Amino acid sequence: MRTSTSDQRREDEKALRRREKLTAFIRGEAAAQGFDLCRITGPDSIPHTPERLQAFLGDGHHGTMDWMAETQARRADPKALWSDVRSIVMFGLNYGPDEDPRGILQKPDRAAVSVYARNRDYHDIIKGRLKEIATRFAARTGEDVKVFVDTAPVMEKPLAEAAGLGWQGKHTNLVSRTHGSWLFLGSLFTTADLIADAPETDHCGSCRACLDACPTAAFPAPYRLDARRCISYLTIEHKGPIAPEFRPLIGNRIYGCDDCLAACPWNKFAASASEMKLKAREDLKEPPIALLLTLDDAAFRTFFSGSPVKRIGRDRFIRNVLIAAGNSGDPELAPRCRELAGDPSPVVRGMAIWALKRLMRQDDFAAFARTHGVEDDPEVLEEWRLAGAG
Repeated sequence: MRTSTSDQRREDEKALRRREKLTAFIRGEAAAQGFDLCRITGPDSIPHTPERLQAFLGDGHHGTMDWMAETQARRADPKALWSDVRSIVMFGLNYGPDEDPRGILQKPDRAAVSVYARNRDYHDIIKGRLKEIATRFAARTGEDVKVFVDTAPVMEKPLAEAAGLGWQGKHTNLVSRTHGSWLFLGSLFTTADLIADAPETDHCGSCRACLDACPTAAFPAPYRLDARRCISYLTIEHKGPIAPEFRPLIGNRIYGCDDCLAACPWNKFAASASEMKLKAREDLKEPPIALLLTLDDAAFRTFFSGSPVKRIGRDRFIRNVLIAAGNSGDPELAPRCRELAGDPSPVVRGMAIWALKRLMRQDDFAAFARTHGVEDDPEVLEEWRLAGAG
């Protein structure tokens, strides 16, 4: 039996009303869970992503992050991750700092921890809230849902741009007209048909503040990042010794780097994160390098309990702190660095050598080198050679 035009119109209107109700419901749930932004897009909204991702990987700009290449197909196409998805809801949570985080760079005896890592692990915070939304949405609609927070192969920043949360700035991070560069992102995939928002346009203009702020020149061109030169990558993702040419440029940054984010002029519109959201732990705002050098594995796990810093492990963390110690110019840090030159971890021993070379008088370092003991690890031996004692 042929459906009349009026019947079809009524069905269309009914479907539209349902889409409107479901869209309003999920926005309300996002607000109730404390998200600052909630926008919607479709799984086909980022058609240029596969090409851009391939170029990034082809240039080797992902460094040792092999998982990016291994998940390339699913990462580039949301439908490859979940073929039934019809709508993608993108959420933004403001984590703006109280002040410019670059101020600590003028305090060489203190360690700079990236703003995002100064509180509980945001993966846990956001995923918990998204699961609450997903549970209520699924119960209300009968639709299937999946939630993701940076731990699955989801291109969150392009999807956030397509949904209208902001645009990918020249530093490749998302920039919002209302929250600057300080947004955590999360996504909810669903089989429900929701009303999509308009994408955001690029408002960077001729500004290159973020590019010029990078200490290691990690941007070969605007909108392109070479992670191999990025301090965030080097101090978090990179597992072995950090290349000597980057160590002085790292300064006192022991976990991540906020320079390109903090330089963004759009941050003037970003309010600080509220108390109910992600206020920084006081002991992570300006922790003393001398204190951090004393952390063994148990103390490290206790100190960074619930923090994303814990995920890199004590040895990689102490490697970073030793670089900061070497850059501090404070010879009072040398005794603890000497102790760490005998640490069981080769990467710690190697960075201790580098730090001591910079902190000790030449004669004292030469005397220490003569009595440092037997070393058979090739990377540590290379550090001794670079220090002129091999």
